[in-house]
Amino acid sequence: MKLIISNSSPVPIYEQIKNAIISNIMNGDLVEGEALPSIRNLAADIKISIMTIKKAYDELETDGYISIRQGKGAFVAPKNMELAKEQARKDIENHLNKIIEIANNFNIDSKDILDLYEYLSGSEEE
Repeated sequence: MKLIISNSSPVPIYEQIKNAIISNIMNGDLVEGEALPSIRNLAADIKISIMTIKKAYDELETDGYISIRQGKGAFVAPKNMELAKEQARKDIENHLNKIIEIANNFNIDSKDILDLYEYLSGSEEE
């Protein structure tokens, strides 16, 4: 499992851990039923408080990405397609916000952006 944590990031560490695990699940690096490191082991490996890891795992469980079995550990939950779609929508929204920012900075018309989208997606009639 790949976890990159930045102490200088404005994003809280528990959220960075949560986002990294979600990313690993969505891109297939972690698969359904796969065990995650124990809270203690992960805390020791990345030198972060046990409570920080616990908070990340608790939120992941609440959001449906993992299931925690008392005495057994944390496991990747079955992939929920609606959850995956929602994550994709969130990623698209983040990219669109960046596109809008760039377009506004250079006075690029929204029609030009839509034309480019249609061209790149192949949905433009030729």
